[in-house]
Amino acid sequence: MPIKGLEWTFDTVAREYDKWRPTYVPELYEDIFAYSNISAKSCALEIGIGTGQATKPILDTGCNVVAVEYGANLAALAAENFKDYSNFSVINLPFQSYVGRKDSFDLIYSASAFHWIAEEEGYKKVYELLKAGGTFARFASHPSCLIEGQEELADKIRYICFRYMPNPTGATEPRPLVQYTEEDSKRRSDIAAKYGFADITTKIYYRDLVYRSDEYINRLAIESDKIALESHTRDLLLNDIKKVIDEYDGKITIRDMIDLNLARKL
Repeated sequence: MPIKGLEWTFDTVAREYDKWRPTYVPELYEDIFAYSNISAKSCALEIGIGTGQATKPILDTGCNVVAVEYGANLAALAAENFKDYSNFSVINLPFQSYVGRKDSFDLIYSASAFHWIAEEEGYKKVYELLKAGGTFARFASHPSCLIEGQEELADKIRYICFRYMPNPTGATEPRPLVQYTEEDSKRRSDIAAKYGFADITTKIYYRDLVYRSDEYINRLAIESDKIALESHTRDLLLNDIKKVIDEYDGKITIRDMIDLNLARKL
């Protein structure tokens, strides 16, 4: 789970984030387009673009995309990445501060970013900005190293993290690894109903990502709780994780569950 108050961390590693943050599966976009039917005449708003891991398939429809991004370095890199798209613009400010016309967007979407916004404020604002019949697409990646045949390695990594990461006072054992489930996603989808949305739909996608040990610690290094660590502690944590992966043929498989929550403004 994300730690509230660490939104700033990603902007300190913008280039690394751009390199190591995975994009999303094609099936997810197929489902968004089937649900929303956007076209070159449509207007879309992306909340928390990062450096654009979720953006290109939306832009390629020809629709106009306005992105808002809290981090100045991330926003600048997103602008650089999509400089050849005349249908793209990015604004450097948090979504909470964005002022847009009511009923102006056909699609509002957010990829692994909407959890940083307070629920009531976020959903109400999205609803106001959408046109009648418009779509809200919220999706996120939930990676786990706890998969069949890799339990021992996952447990060793759990103990390494316990050694270096902040833990509850008095804790003598690491907490069990908790995996995000399809039931969790369904509960998250249902939140939209509280704010007037209808036609609520949940889609789930799985993929296995295989990393070499050096690749994996680069991937871990762009996570907010790792960035927030004191640099020496972070280096020790990542080095110990690399060492233990190297004991298992130098590779680790991450099962990435991606969930898509779709909802429509009436």
